[in-house]
Amino acid sequence: MTITELSIKRPSLIIIIFAALMVLGLFSYSKLKYELIPKFSPPILTITTMYPGASPQEVETGVSKVIEDAVAGMDKVSEVRSSSLEGVSFVIIELLQSAKTDISLQDAQRKINEVVTKLPTGSKAPVVSKFALDEIPILRMGLSADMDTRELYQFVKDKIQPQLSRVPGVGQIVLIGGEQREIKVNLDLQKVKSFGLSIMQVTQAIKASNLDFPTGRVKDQDGQFIVRVAGKLSSVEELRALPIGESRQGGEIKLSDIAEVEDGIKEYSNITRLNFRNTIGITIQKQSDANTVEVAAKIKNELAKIEDQYKEDKLKFEIAADGSIFTIDAANAVKEDLGIAVLLVAIVMLMFLHSVRNSVIVLIAIPASLISTFIAIYAFDFTLNLMTLLALSLVVGILVDDSIVVLENIYHYLEKGTDRREAALRGRNEIGFAALAITFVDVAVFLPLALIGGIVGNILRQFSVVVVVSTLMSLFVSFTLTPLLASRFGKLERLTSATILGKFALWFEKEFHAFTDKYLSILKWGFVNRGKVWILAFVMFAASVALVPMGLIGFEFMTQVDRGEFAVTLELKPGTPIEETNKISQQVETIIGKIPEVQRLYTNVGASNEGLIGFSSSNASEVTVTLIPKNERSRSTQSIKDEIRGKLQRIPGLKTRENEVGIFGVANETPIQLLLTGPSYEEVIATAKDVANIMKKIPGTSDVRLSSQDGNPETRINIDRRKLVSYGLTLAEVGGTLRVALTGDDESKLREGDTEYDIRVMLDQFDRSKTDELGNIAFTNKKGQQIYLKQFADISRATGPTKLSRQARAASVIIYSNAIGRPSGNIAQDIDKELKDFKFPRGVAYGYVGQVKNQNESMTDMMLALFAGILFTYMIMVALYDSFIYPFIILFSIPLAMIGALLALALSLKALSIFSMLGVIMLVGLVGKNAILLVDRTNFMRSKGESLHDALIDAGKMRIRPIFMTTLTMIFGMMPIALSTSDGAEWKSGLAWALIGGLTSSLFLTLLVVPMVYTKVEEVKVAFIPFVKKWFFKLTGKKTEAVPAAEELI
Repeated sequence: MTITELSIKRPSLIIIIFAALMVLGLFSYSKLKYELIPKFSPPILTITTMYPGASPQEVETGVSKVIEDAVAGMDKVSEVRSSSLEGVSFVIIELLQSAKTDISLQDAQRKINEVVTKLPTGSKAPVVSKFALDEIPILRMGLSADMDTRELYQFVKDKIQPQLSRVPGVGQIVLIGGEQREIKVNLDLQKVKSFGLSIMQVTQAIKASNLDFPTGRVKDQDGQFIVRVAGKLSSVEELRALPIGESRQGGEIKLSDIAEVEDGIKEYSNITRLNFRNTIGITIQKQSDANTVEVAAKIKNELAKIEDQYKEDKLKFEIAADGSIFTIDAANAVKEDLGIAVLLVAIVMLMFLHSVRNSVIVLIAIPASLISTFIAIYAFDFTLNLMTLLALSLVVGILVDDSIVVLENIYHYLEKGTDRREAALRGRNEIGFAALAITFVDVAVFLPLALIGGIVGNILRQFSVVVVVSTLMSLFVSFTLTPLLASRFGKLERLTSATILGKFALWFEKEFHAFTDKYLSILKWGFVNRGKVWILAFVMFAASVALVPMGLIGFEFMTQVDRGEFAVTLELKPGTPIEETNKISQQVETIIGKIPEVQRLYTNVGASNEGLIGFSSSNASEVTVTLIPKNERSRSTQSIKDEIRGKLQRIPGLKTRENEVGIFGVANETPIQLLLTGPSYEEVIATAKDVANIMKKIPGTSDVRLSSQDGNPETRINIDRRKLVSYGLTLAEVGGTLRVALTGDDESKLREGDTEYDIRVMLDQFDRSKTDELGNIAFTNKKGQQIYLKQFADISRATGPTKLSRQARAASVIIYSNAIGRPSGNIAQDIDKELKDFKFPRGVAYGYVGQVKNQNESMTDMMLALFAGILFTYMIMVALYDSFIYPFIILFSIPLAMIGALLALALSLKALSIFSMLGVIMLVGLVGKNAILLVDRTNFMRSKGESLHDALIDAGKMRIRPIFMTTLTMIFGMMPIALSTSDGAEWKSGLAWALIGGLTSSLFLTLLVVPMVYTKVEEVKVAFIPFVKKWFFKLTGKKTEAVPAAEELI
């Protein structure tokens, strides 16, 4: 007994099965969590090493190169690159896709532990971490209160931060800006010299007099007690009175005699503002296994409680960025698209079936399949993210395909007067083979997408799995529930003109019959004029493909989403103090704030970001601009960015770049990044300047700049090593002293209650600001002699690079460029053309990193997935049809779909991105359905004894209706996605337009061209049979009469 017979004869069993699936599906849905995108961790490790006070050259030589050499021998490493900036080294390890990130993290840590002793004195311990999307903050906010700014920071650190950390799901909390209390010991160089002291002696004296010592335990008759020497400083007055040593006359030298001890604040490294008001910035990350939407909601509830708890202090939180809002809005938009798609599919069903009852029999496949799919989503530990929701939305039109084909055939038997149960069984059995082929083709197309690696695989894997599961469920529904319902409730509708719907149905049937007759006449004409049909199809295909090299269809990695957020990065000349940068930032805020669409400004003075690297720089600032909702403004984010760029260009000495916040919730990388590598930095930077000038002339490039610029002011101290040794000093002593003098030593702490504050010992501002005075810094050798820096070193002023980069242990420079008005892929192609004639110095080479590299790699992966999908489709067709020839007839529908897909992308101004390519890949399975229906019916009629010509005519006549129904349901099901203007609509609309265009062209061309291909294949078979007979006779020695039929051989 087949499953369909079981469904018809034992309906209670099927009802119980689907009832259980619905209950489990709804339960699974209730447990699912919302996320913006599928959770994945790119195979990237970052190693951050702080080296306070060191120049980029010192950082590169002393830190970056050492770490690069250490990790270069790790297993499964794709590439190692580094960036050395003032005071910090970043080494980025890109792993192979097959690498286990956690194991590689441990391996990297072990390699670094082996070389940590080789790092220069004064550098901090390297921090190894893996890059994860969970590290992107889900909330950024500002805090204000009616209290002293210094007290406010400590209050937030001691009270607010711990309270927020206790919220379930909260990970790291970072405070930015604010005034942090610091006890400053500003040494007067002249006084230190006059007392015969050195800077290191003062520092060591403070450390030695500021310690707590646990010494042991004592016992007496009252019990056992811990004995501890309490030597920690507890007040500023105590620090001022601290004895440092004895003068030459034997008197006591107090710290206040040689330094000004100030209860002040730390030097600003960052200044944060929210909507023009100074604030303490708070960024919150979630734990890796926590849900963004749930955690954000809990945090906001906790913020309300904290505000109420400290309302007397007028404590106020103001959210600057909330990642959960876009997540919810984008998810709701996809769900709305799904609802509209179901409605449109229902209208198409009603238009063709003319019966609410019959339409419901088909439409019930949608909830039955979708709700059951939630079980798989929950079982695979997926979330309700944009990819899984998009998959559910896109398959709405696909889910009814199998049921439409089955029901249409059932009604064909009902029209002949067959009993309902017999019609349901025979109708399903006759079309079951085609339904299997249709579904397996869909599955075959998505299998390669689920298996490919890289960022494309990470993004599309959940999408592919959801489509496969829901499609298989729709096949199960069409084999069970659809014939069951048709056998009980199926009914032929007698159309009358008594109602408006009846009149419409009669009109529609009349027009559709006329259209069918017209189609059949065109088909008969095609049989006579096959050459013209071939030429027409070829010209249309060639013209559509030509749209790509003509530049009418661009290339890009991922379409930019208009989130209404972007970051304006400000950059002044190297060495600009943060106070000057702050003034320019305030000027920029005033300009941007006057634009009517601007809702919020969040400024972080002293911050700069590019890709994975974020760092502090006194000459940089980042202003994050949030616009009013998209449906409340008439201009796009890009238009507003262009206006801001034009206005900011008028500020002298200011360089800016504007990067939109992408779908991942952070500012996008600059789209075009050209990497030059070579044997020396000087050679690479000189070449990079010439290449940058070429890039500036290419249409679409904007804000062309180099990753490193000269002009970073430096004071260079060149030490004469022979003199150094003759004075009894070491390089370590000199370096340590200078670092304390200029950067400061903050290892000592002052304790007040349960809180400790840094004590920073350094030269006062007057001595630090005078280069000439540096030569008077004194060092004390082992003989007690005072030696001045100028006695063994030359001090001069110079300039150096702001940043040094290395790629694969070679000097490198990146040329950045924004893309304005053109896709980044097209601009990269133009750059390649211009650089073909450019003469690069020996050893200097170029390539792309960032988005262009991702685009090239993803397009390669997608093309492989496309060809793999075609190959799998062919293999499945061979297995189902037991023929190597007939599958080619079905595959011929693929280029017919490409015609419409490429034309639709050109007309809708969409570029070829990973999502529009996904649409092209999906077409392989979807458009094959129409050809399968035609070929399956033709083969069936030929098996009944019909001639080839009559069988093709019959197939066209009998299958035009289900072909139109299935194709139109898919087209209308995807129309809401293509036309959507809601949050996140941009990245998915290209996918929908590719599908709509491909389905439309395939709908009309397949009906004409596939029968022509069928006849040609048969002619080839007939012409090939004599050769087969001859080969068969030579191989077997049997007579030609023993040769099997051509259908068995080919």
